[in-house]
Amino acid sequence: MARKLTLDFLKTEAASGAVLGLAAVAALMVANSPLSDAYFQWLKSEQPFQAGPLSLTLTVSEWIKEGLMAVFFLVVGLEIKYEIRRGELSDPRKLMTPVVAALGGMLAPAGVYLLVASGLGGPHQGWPIPLATDIAFALAVFALVGKGLPSSLRVFLLTLAIVDDLGAIALIAALFSTGVDWILVGLAGVLLIVGSIWSRRRIPAPFWVLGFALVWWMSVTAGLSTSLAAVAFAAIVPVSPRAGDQQSPLKEAMHDLHPYVAWLVLPLFAFAKAGVSFAGLSVEQMAAPLVFGIAAGLFVGKQVGVFGAAWLVSALKLGAKPSGASWPQVYGVSLLCGVGFTMSLFIGALAFPGAVDSPEQVEVKLGVLLGSLLSAITGAVVLSIATHRNGAPKA
Repeated sequence: MARKLTLDFLKTEAASGAVLGLAAVAALMVANSPLSDAYFQWLKSEQPFQAGPLSLTLTVSEWIKEGLMAVFFLVVGLEIKYEIRRGELSDPRKLMTPVVAALGGMLAPAGVYLLVASGLGGPHQGWPIPLATDIAFALAVFALVGKGLPSSLRVFLLTLAIVDDLGAIALIAALFSTGVDWILVGLAGVLLIVGSIWSRRRIPAPFWVLGFALVWWMSVTAGLSTSLAAVAFAAIVPVSPRAGDQQSPLKEAMHDLHPYVAWLVLPLFAFAKAGVSFAGLSVEQMAAPLVFGIAAGLFVGKQVGVFGAAWLVSALKLGAKPSGASWPQVYGVSLLCGVGFTMSLFIGALAFPGAVDSPEQVEVKLGVLLGSLLSAITGAVVLSIATHRNGAPKA
């Protein structure tokens, strides 16, 4: 069952990667067309929300970043919990290599960014941007060249990306949750505790939706990163089926929410965040330290950190490379980890708050696009060559 759920996740994520790519291309086209002004004005327009005593006013860009992306983090949190309880992460021996590789894939990009950006006189606060891996885009590229690759590599990539997302979420909570209203945070915590206790009983789906909405509203109003609130809420969703039920609430939620996240939330976020206007873009801005730092962190730092850590764990006999896979294939997957599109743009929006067309945001987008594109193309080439040399496809 764990294998089936994992492969279903991979299939959906890989397919939705094409939609993500189209959304990013559409954003670039619109941002450099006569519709450019309307596009950026739409993103900056304020949209109020009122539901009884609860009210909130955010820009369209903020609604997408703090609202819709909270659903994405909820699904990521559900996936993490499932993998820890029933999936690949439940076996410590299988867990060691991708976990250490994920840690290496966070430390090395930060170091490379600081080395490059600082050496060129760039801002220090951009170091978390190249730390994250975009699951959907990485798996989409993997699917294009993965026919002859062992299935263990797919599981390795997914497990690594999940741990990577968990680390990114922790960093978001630690670095970007400032000016927090701790009273509201405390109330959200109480609501989570109550939900955890009640989760042992059969709770209708509308109550889960209402509970998540309340925790989300308290978090965003309190100034806390909604990513942390979403993952915390995922932790209280039961993983075991209730008496008389065929599926657990966690699996039902993953099944119901994942298509919306894959086909709507992430493409909409890509459309909102990938739009870079090249009008008036100077050579100095294209060659800015922030651009080079992010691109180098994703393309160089990710491959060095992931592959180096995986090889070291195997050499020390603390873990092993994916079964049936060669080291060149593991290296190809390490390159794909440099595709940081969605999560990197999300962290970039937090690290450099401001208008979506501000100079810093333009440089963040250029760096993320450059680093992710280089990683995707090089990873696909390496995996294709490695698979051809290995011969027949493996199960």
